[in-house]
Amino acid sequence: MKTQEQTQAANQVLVEKMNAFLADLQVHYQNLRGFHWNVEGSLFFVLHAKFEEFYNEASETADEVAERILMLGGQPLHSFSQYLQVAEIQEVTDLRDGKEAVQTVIDQSEILLRKMNELLELAGDQNDEATTSLFSDQISSTEKRLWMLKTFLR
Repeated sequence: MKTQEQTQAANQVLVEKMNAFLADLQVHYQNLRGFHWNVEGSLFFVLHAKFEEFYNEASETADEVAERILMLGGQPLHSFSQYLQVAEIQEVTDLRDGKEAVQTVIDQSEILLRKMNELLELAGDQNDEATTSLFSDQISSTEKRLWMLKTFLR
């Protein structure tokens, strides 16, 4: 059985990785907002609404992840400067082409999916059912989103 110190140390590692995921998610969220605002062309009506759906989902997920970080005794990152320091996902500006924006969402979603799978494994190793559940649900919806977006581009 783990001591309290071992549990706190394990939680700290999980919190750090969750904060890195949160940073990526927040940059992804802002990119989605930009795509929603700036997309042009024949795909405008479809993608404008879809990007709004995606950024609303990302906002909800960010809130859940930040609250879970707090429950684990951590402090969620909460400024864009902090996000940019640790995020793997980069800001995208002035992208107006719908298909390019969709490909960017796919690329960024694959990064998020990889990190969610890592967090799921880490939480499982720590027998952290709540964090496991959080990321298991997110993995399922992200995999479905990726399938739909890739199908859209065919």
